[in-house]
Amino acid sequence: MKEDKPPIRGITQWKLRARTLELGRRTLVMGVVNVTPDSFSDGGFFVEPEVAIAQAIRLLEDGADVLDLGAESTRPGSRAGFLSAAAGSSGTAPAVSAEEEQARLLPVLEAILEARPEAIVSVDTYKAETARAALAAGAEIVNDVSGFFWDSGLASVCAEAGCGVVLMHTRGRPDEWAAQPQLTPDALLETVRSGLQLSLDKASAAGIAAESIVLDPGYGFGKSGQENFALLARQAELLALGRPLLAGVSRKSFLGQALAPLYGGKPAPTEARETVSLAGLVAAILHGASVVRVHQVRAAVEAALVADAVVRGRDQGSGVRGQAGR
Repeated sequence: MKEDKPPIRGITQWKLRARTLELGRRTLVMGVVNVTPDSFSDGGFFVEPEVAIAQAIRLLEDGADVLDLGAESTRPGSRAGFLSAAAGSSGTAPAVSAEEEQARLLPVLEAILEARPEAIVSVDTYKAETARAALAAGAEIVNDVSGFFWDSGLASVCAEAGCGVVLMHTRGRPDEWAAQPQLTPDALLETVRSGLQLSLDKASAAGIAAESIVLDPGYGFGKSGQENFALLARQAELLALGRPLLAGVSRKSFLGQALAPLYGGKPAPTEARETVSLAGLVAAILHGASVVRVHQVRAAVEAALVADAVVRGRDQGSGVRGQAGR
């Protein structure tokens, strides 16, 4: 007799600043808008506010459940993670000050919400000052790539606002990633698991409710090419931390490296990573992700529908009642 098994990701509620999202019944798609001149995936494409606003509206029309706005690149080698010239032993100055970040971000955020008041907007920032301003302007979620490690004041800002939070695992700052030692799959998984647990502890100490938190393994953030695949293969084990997972694999360099046999042994360029991004997205959903962060929304929505159907089929085959689709 086949033993009944619980669904891999379950159904839970994600408490945001002014509303609640259901997670797990279907995959939610988070569309990325980078208001930056230097992001690895689309640097400079949407740096003008009117272009960024138009892109955001386009992503919503394509089916994005959430928009994620970022105004500072965290590409490998960048100076992200420093708050002032005094931060860090090298005295490295931040690539983008809080003032500049807000000048890029807030006009776009405000215009999106004016045009689409129902839109759910996340802000991709590790700076407490920027998060406070964005939440006051109507953002619902703070997406912190550092998991509350780069700005000690951010957790209290999020707690005070009662917003949704995405806590990502990052292995060092971007200017340190190239020097990170290789880890075995077991060691990498434990590094990510323990790092995310520390982020959860910081959130709890600040008074952030567990139901406000989603966790992100941080693909590409201090992990080498093959390490990312090993992490993706075991991603579902991170669900033992008790919170839903967000996966951001879209256009990441490790996917380009997998295509090297088709590109003369060299990684595929960023613009050639759309199809492989969908493959990574499906793998992430099948390994327990409830939210996926993407650049091309329409194709991601379609791929997620198929992946969700597979998840439902697996759950039904295990004796679990199937869930409704999108």
